[in-house]
Amino acid sequence: MAGQQICLKWNSFQTNIVSSFENLWEEEGLVDVTLASDGQCIRAHKVILSACSPFFRRVFQSNPCQHPVIILQDVHFSELESLLCFVYKGEVNIGQESLPALLKAAETLQIRGLSGASEQVKEKVRNLNNLSAMKSCFRTDKAEVLFNNYSKYVEIPILKNE
Repeated sequence: MAGQQICLKWNSFQTNIVSSFENLWEEEGLVDVTLASDGQCIRAHKVILSACSPFFRRVFQSNPCQHPVIILQDVHFSELESLLCFVYKGEVNIGQESLPALLKAAETLQIRGLSGASEQVKEKVRNLNNLSAMKSCFRTDKAEVLFNNYSKYVEIPILKNE
C-alpha cells in the first residue's frame, strides 16, 4: 500500500537560485565557457547561457567541448557584458543611448526576455519621450497631472532610470 504523498517546498527557491547564479558569475566559480569580443574575454556557464538563449544552446550542443572559447564578432564587449548581467541577474541598467545596440545584440544572441522586444521597447521609449515633451510644453498643473496619470501606462519594465 502506497503512503500519502507529501510535498516539500522551498519558499525562497527562486530568490536563492538567482542569488547563486549571480555569485557564481561574480566569483567565476565553475565557469566552463569563455566568450570573447573586441579583444576582451568574459567567462560564464554553459548551462545558464543555454537556458537563456537558443543560440548558445545550439552552439554548445553541436560543439560539445569541455571549455569552449566563443568569439563573437557582431557583438561589442560592453553589450556582451550587459547581456550577461541581464542573464545572471534578470535585469541590467544601461543608458538610453545604448539601448538600440543592446537590443540588436540580444537579437543576434537570441537572449530570452530581450530578443523580440526591440520594437515594443522602442515604441514605449517613444511614447515616454512624447509624454515628457508634452509635459515640458505645457508647464501647467493640469499637464503635470496628465503626465503622471499616463506615464504609468508606458513604463519600460526592463529598464530603470537612475
